[in-house]
Amino acid sequence: MKRYRKGFYMSLGMFCAIPVRYREWDDACANLMLPCFPLVGAIIGALWWGAAEVLLFSGVHAVLAAAALTVFPFLATGFLHLDGYMDTSDAVLSRRSLEERLRILKDPGVGAFAVVMIAVLFLLQFAAAYAAVDGGKCFAALIAVAVLSRCCAAMALLCAKVIPGSGYANAFRQKTGTAHKIWILFLAVLGFAAACLLAGVAGLIAAVCAALGTIAATAYAYRKLEGVSGDVAGYAIALGELCGLIALAVA
Repeated sequence: MKRYRKGFYMSLGMFCAIPVRYREWDDACANLMLPCFPLVGAIIGALWWGAAEVLLFSGVHAVLAAAALTVFPFLATGFLHLDGYMDTSDAVLSRRSLEERLRILKDPGVGAFAVVMIAVLFLLQFAAAYAAVDGGKCFAALIAVAVLSRCCAAMALLCAKVIPGSGYANAFRQKTGTAHKIWILFLAVLGFAAACLLAGVAGLIAAVCAALGTIAATAYAYRKLEGVSGDVAGYAIALGELCGLIALAVA
């Protein structure tokens, strides 16, 4: 049990900006970080929901509430997934050779496509958040949205071909097996069940759209880059959460 707890804290420390008590890194527990990734999503989703409830209860103007809910998931992860979204957008939209796309993916600089696509992401996320606030939607569905997007991203990192040179992705999948994948699938089922219990049909629709959006984004990036990486996972999570939020707004 101690080993699993350590793996969870390692995952929380890496994939979330919420301060936690210092935990020493243990390579022997690195294979537990991806299976714990959806649990980190549950915490982020619960805080996202909590922030929405506080904003709505306090009577903050809908525009300000929507703006806060737009940036919250990025703040909660320390902009980690947003960085992957920008890097991957630059690479997949460059229309260059595969070798050049992979070079762009690893380039720390920010290109024009990253700037354009982050503007699109924030615009759509703000619009969806505003529509959800204005429509009085049940924001409890955000827990399932955060969980399902991370379940799909974690499965991709465990099952799909990894882009050569992607150190983190290779490190996290070492010494993983069928049990790890079954656990992630189990968490996904719990995520769908929680969506139904907490937010009804609208919550289930949001959860399904978050999962499908993450899968579609991963598939698109995989086709362009012939592999997955931590950046691709961040790209897919950002788009998956956007799809879930849009679905919640219109459901």
